[in-house]
Amino acid sequence: MNVRDELSRHVRGELAWDVPLANRTSLRVGGKAEAFVRPVDAEDLQLVLAICRDHGVPVSFLGGGANTLLSDEGVEGVVIRLPVFEEEEAWDEEGAIFTLGAGAPIARIPQLMKRHDLVGGEFLAGIPGTVGGATAMNAGTHEGEFVRVVTAVELVSAEGVRWLDRDELRWSYRRCHLPAGAMVTRVRIRLRRADEEGLARSRAAMEADLGYRKRTQPLHLPASGSVFTNPEGDYAGRLVEAAGLKGRARGGARISEMHANWIVNEGGATAADVRFLVELARDEVWERFGVSLFPELKLLGRWQPWKI
Repeated sequence: MNVRDELSRHVRGELAWDVPLANRTSLRVGGKAEAFVRPVDAEDLQLVLAICRDHGVPVSFLGGGANTLLSDEGVEGVVIRLPVFEEEEAWDEEGAIFTLGAGAPIARIPQLMKRHDLVGGEFLAGIPGTVGGATAMNAGTHEGEFVRVVTAVELVSAEGVRWLDRDELRWSYRRCHLPAGAMVTRVRIRLRRADEEGLARSRAAMEADLGYRKRTQPLHLPASGSVFTNPEGDYAGRLVEAAGLKGRARGGARISEMHANWIVNEGGATAADVRFLVELARDEVWERFGVSLFPELKLLGRWQPWKI
């Protein structure tokens, strides 16, 4: 039995072939998935992963599509989008632990903070993407990293489903080092109670961060999010702007006039246009300042890896 027949026979969730993916990414560029699967639960996902492993079929994971550059040539094999998991909560004297599906938007955490008068994830206000992506990338700002609010992560692989405590995983700047072949499916998030003064500071911090993002980031256009991680002691956007590249365009893609560490799609951009600008910025910053910039933007599909 070939992989198509086996997936068609056993997968309980959504299964489709030759599916356009551009509109599932924040940049709105790129080609099709050979196969697209949205399992109904963790067990269904494990079955998909096992079938693909047994047939030697590559698997890619697509969350909310932020910080993702999808190849114009599409994605070989199976692209998986997570199901919607039921939200859970457990309360104690300190606050609450919320269990969120990896496909839930990061914005859900600030929403829970406001609804229940909790604090702890102020730095997440305004960050695009999903909880799963935030885990895999250890998303954050200069005010904090995602690992700060995580207590445990559920992982699914072809071998099974398991929970790992936060300290069983290795975290670094903009990365959680997940086991090979494992996919984040649910995450437990700790939020804390606070007094009136603490709540006021929390709300003010989130409002200030959202206001800053609206003023400085091109949220009105399809956009990449941060293209590069910040080098130690500096900011990638400052370096790209200092290299004279703010506003540089290729096709329908442009290094944003508002924030030089973002690339926007002004209409009709291709993934190749975006990659050209990423590599131009990286090379120019190295030539002018001797600083290496490392892409935060993840490649998905038929690409040669980033040249680091």
